[in-house]
Amino acid sequence: LKMKHPMVTAVLVVLVQVSQSFPALYHRGWWRLLKEGDSCGKCDLALCSEPKDCPAGTVLDRCGCCPECGNVEGQICDLDQGNHFYGQCGDNLECRLDADEARFGEVPEPQCVCKSQESICGPEGKTYENICQFNKAYATKRNISMKHKGPCESAPVISMPPQDVQNFTGNDVIFGCEVSAYPMPHLEWKKKGNKMFLPGDDTHISVQVK
Repeated sequence: LKMKHPMVTAVLVVLVQVSQSFPALYHRGWWRLLKEGDSCGKCDLALCSEPKDCPAGTVLDRCGCCPECGNVEGQICDLDQGNHFYGQCGDNLECRLDADEARFGEVPEPQCVCKSQESICGPEGKTYENICQFNKAYATKRNISMKHKGPCESAPVISMPPQDVQNFTGNDVIFGCEVSAYPMPHLEWKKKGNKMFLPGDDTHISVQVK
């Protein structure tokens, strides 16, 4: 048999090698794709593999049949919904071009961007940048809901206290202080030697907040 049909034996070996690496990489219905080739036949959900550990949820494959992991925030994606080269963005994400890259002369690449940039307060009291980061953190946990929209309330924490500064008479002196909290804390500066609190009416002293 091998002498009469050498090409058949070679093809069978290639198919076995592909079947070992293909499903683990793309989590797709690889038996269905192997059977149909590049064409999309009748959708048979029994031939679909169930994707696991999808931080951005699932999307349908190029044939609109089997679920597969959606691309996460910051991952390259297909700007055209008809293409399936890089993949489609997951839940609460959309594919956009980075305008800043084009402004600096670089070739922009489409990336998945979270539709909402509003902060989210998690159930453990941690603030997440947006709903996409929150979903990514709790992708493997079920029935977990956000505490509320917006940052979590937190007590003021001085991350960078003022430092001693040496200077010459007549020169300007700048003191810095960095405090993190929500809602925004109210800071007061006090000058030693008198009861003057800053900001005040002295035109030579100014307090700036950012």
